[in-house]
Amino acid sequence: MKKEILKQYLQDFVRWLSVRTIKKYQPGVIAVTGTVGKTSTKEAIYTVLKKHRNVRASSGNFNNEFGIPLTILGDYIEIKGDYFWYKVALVSILKLIFPFKYPELLVLEYAADKPGDIKYLLDIAKPQISVVTAIGDIPVHVEAYSGREAVIREKSKVIETLPATGFAILNHDEVTVYNMKERTRAHIMSFGFNSDSQMLISNFEIRKEDDRPIGIAFKLSYAGSFVPVRLNGAFGKSQAYAAAAAAAVGSVFGINLVKIADALKDYEVVDGRGRIIPGVKQTLVMDDTYNASPLSMEAAIDTARSIEAPRKIAVLGDMLELGEFSTEAHELIGRMVPKVFNILVTVGLRSKFIASAANEKGMAKKNIFSFDTAEGAQKEVQKLMKKGDLVLLKASHAIGLEKIVNEIKKI
Repeated sequence: MKKEILKQYLQDFVRWLSVRTIKKYQPGVIAVTGTVGKTSTKEAIYTVLKKHRNVRASSGNFNNEFGIPLTILGDYIEIKGDYFWYKVALVSILKLIFPFKYPELLVLEYAADKPGDIKYLLDIAKPQISVVTAIGDIPVHVEAYSGREAVIREKSKVIETLPATGFAILNHDEVTVYNMKERTRAHIMSFGFNSDSQMLISNFEIRKEDDRPIGIAFKLSYAGSFVPVRLNGAFGKSQAYAAAAAAAVGSVFGINLVKIADALKDYEVVDGRGRIIPGVKQTLVMDDTYNASPLSMEAAIDTARSIEAPRKIAVLGDMLELGEFSTEAHELIGRMVPKVFNILVTVGLRSKFIASAANEKGMAKKNIFSFDTAEGAQKEVQKLMKKGDLVLLKASHAIGLEKIVNEIKKI
């Protein structure tokens, strides 16, 4: 009980410091929300803007009641050390008393794990530009809400609170997201593969070198101009969406497409979000282990489909926080597996529904392996691998599939 009281006091104090800091330095705020793609989009926006503006982006997954205030208060990378919060408090107070150089722009992720989260974050920092990535039919964290519509209402708050002079940047390919345009008085910009998108993605393809995938290429078109874009080490349409959203933000600040495409050459995929790395036995490992929802799982499978390999292995774990939709969601993914993969390994109790659905759709039982934990699967996955295989690993973060990645990646 004492620990909870202390945590609440700490949360209230850093909130107060961050609100005062925003009031003093008045940075422009760019909010990124959605149930998938937030971090990649945030990183792409930061990559586009950093050559042209003094900008700070939240580190890693700093997107909650502690992470966003920390980003506002300083360029912190992680919470570490016994005296970390004392240091944060002291430095923040000094910045309120004395003038310091402060970023012109902040790029912040707004997470919504439960009802009220977005409002809490907006009371700290209201954006002038809001980007909504994607939500999907079964959003992650939906078990904490009354249903999908409640999640949509929560996410929509970042659009509803925009000023008339602000910009709502919306994914045109997802009807739910694009319809948020009715909830704001701000200017609307859209991005996507839909031909009506203002920031249009087209000519998408996987790039190869010596028959190995090295990244993606596509074309961005905006206001009568177009430019080719190449992202090294990035795979899947989700990364193209992140780049297009970033390009839309860049255009708001008057950065032309040529400069945006040039900046995106420096974009790096965040660990655990679809990176393809060399594996043991001359294989390719697609590390998408950071988190999972039905929408992001589908996207990862679609990416694996687009990459050529003599044999493909899926290592899929539980998708958490789906509540009453959990069984349905796992079975949906299971039905997709036989169309792309030769072997399926599941990790966790919920993912056994993936295994059973894959079997019902024609995958032989001898090619399906189920484990309760990542530790139990580590050695077995490596035994299954053969030269030339593509191995996709994806699950909610708590399942710990990064342990298997560490086991099978080439050191």
